[in-house]
Amino acid sequence: MNKVALVTGAARGIGLETARQFLAGGWSVALIDWDAEEVQTAVADLGPQAAAFVCDVGDPEAVQAMIAAVLARFGRLDALVNNAGVAEFGPIEACDFAMWKRVMGTNLDGVFLCTQAAMPALKETRGAVVNIGSISGLRASTLRVAYGTSKAAVIQLTKQQAAELGEYGIRANCVCPGPVRTKLAMAVHSPEIIAAYHDAIPLNRYGSEGEIAGVITFLCSEAAGYVTGQVIAADGGFDSTGVGLPALRT
Repeated sequence: MNKVALVTGAARGIGLETARQFLAGGWSVALIDWDAEEVQTAVADLGPQAAAFVCDVGDPEAVQAMIAAVLARFGRLDALVNNAGVAEFGPIEACDFAMWKRVMGTNLDGVFLCTQAAMPALKETRGAVVNIGSISGLRASTLRVAYGTSKAAVIQLTKQQAAELGEYGIRANCVCPGPVRTKLAMAVHSPEIIAAYHDAIPLNRYGSEGEIAGVITFLCSEAAGYVTGQVIAADGGFDSTGVGLPALRT
């Protein structure tokens, strides 16, 4: 039987590319997203080993129902990739509590709820959890009080998961992407911001969705069988030089 991966936030970007790489490796994949139209469109081109499920990962009842539906469809779960996230940026004084709750509800609550709901299935397969953090969770930066804090919490949650779930053979790791050349990033990053990132990143470029997905799928593979509790910055060396670009302060 094929191994099965569940990827949240899989309708586009890093999540969709991760699903593609799992499929290329012979896995079956459950693609989860709250955008029903987008995730169904994504799955249409992926073949019979992929299936779409609509879920708000911040809703406990919806998450339980989604995990049950995935298991009914595929019969097992070998890897959970908690990729779903929202990014809302602005100065601290402009971050009202509603915005704070929106960011935490998906970025942090979603990771907690999906992992908790998937635990019985992951225990059976001695599976893997990969949580998607961010360079913003490793180093403070301007305009990211909610986003950066949520991702820092995901890093700590990952370590808690590794410490508690290891006795069941479940591994938990966190991937923290730096700037990635997604369609959204290129649409909102000004030439000044792009140039500033290039200057600050030792590799002098943005990463690609495929490069991040490659780290994720590796951590879910048998090749990473003794890797758990780790936080891996896939960032071109950005964390080694610090963050907080002047171009991002306005």
